[in-house]
Amino acid sequence: MKASRQFRDGRFRNTSGLGPAWQSGAFPVMRDFLLGGKKRRPTAALPVEDPTSVWQRPTEGLRITWLGHSTLLIEVDGFTVLTDPVFGERASPVSFAGARRFHPTPITIAQLPPLDAVVLSHDHYDHLCAASQRELARRRVPIVTSLGVGAHLERLGADAQLVTELDWWESHKITAVGRGEIAFTATPSQHFSGRGLTDRNTTLWSSFVIETEHRRLFFSGDTGLTDEFAAVAQRFGRFDVTMLEIGAWHPAWGNIHLGPANALRAFEMLGGGALLPVHWGTFDLALHAWDEPAETLLSLAGPAQARVLTPRLGRPFEPDRIDAPDPWWRTVGQRAAVATDLGASNADHAASTA
Repeated sequence: MKASRQFRDGRFRNTSGLGPAWQSGAFPVMRDFLLGGKKRRPTAALPVEDPTSVWQRPTEGLRITWLGHSTLLIEVDGFTVLTDPVFGERASPVSFAGARRFHPTPITIAQLPPLDAVVLSHDHYDHLCAASQRELARRRVPIVTSLGVGAHLERLGADAQLVTELDWWESHKITAVGRGEIAFTATPSQHFSGRGLTDRNTTLWSSFVIETEHRRLFFSGDTGLTDEFAAVAQRFGRFDVTMLEIGAWHPAWGNIHLGPANALRAFEMLGGGALLPVHWGTFDLALHAWDEPAETLLSLAGPAQARVLTPRLGRPFEPDRIDAPDPWWRTVGQRAAVATDLGASNADHAASTA
């Protein structure tokens, strides 16, 4: 950690020098929190699918399953990788308070297929879930993460020999007989870290490039817009799928989270391809309506001619076979409205026959 260019005076820093300070001050944020009036939680149950039957059919190319927030199961060229696994009920240090998920997890950790690696971008609670990591530790899954995060994982039961910590631009490879190798490279992101009151920025945060012989993927973790995306594109070239965070954002903390508009800008800087939005639709971690990030992204992607993938929760999909986004979240309100109309109709019928 001390050898890292990002580490000075006991703390990690963004290359830009920017941090998580609110850009517009506290008052506008509190005003939005108290008076915003937006539907920050869904009005009906979200559609969640069980992916296990599809996973039983092997794929030789690329298949991805969005399990919620930033948790993705990636099957690529015979390797299986899980990103930022959060299977707990809350993104919080305690079980009785904090952001509670909108939907059940599509599957449990016990139902996951054999994993070659977990990619863990940083130590925030909506990315590093203690309960999830304890269970994964019992499965002895190799973990690739950012500098310093291994100490958290060891406290949660992980074998230090299975944890690889990377500084920005460092790589780690896993080789499997008959499958070749898969490489993970930590790349710069613009964020911060910490799980308590005294450990701010004592561990690093990263985006990750995932490469096999035939495929190249980008996973943003948490980040604001940074010029270093251009350096990533210059070094690695075009990505088959670029997974970027779009939710839990607000202009006041635009330095450290992308939001839909900056996600599109980052997507362009990274070379285009296919954009898979993550970090939305599972937890209320901001002040916008629960589905606003996805809706805004689609409204901006059309004029930008960006190829956007919006899979349903738990539905495995092959990016090469997706031609257009699926705005599945629009049906959630429709189902709620239908249920309300049916309830009113039944009540009227009961009153008329009484």
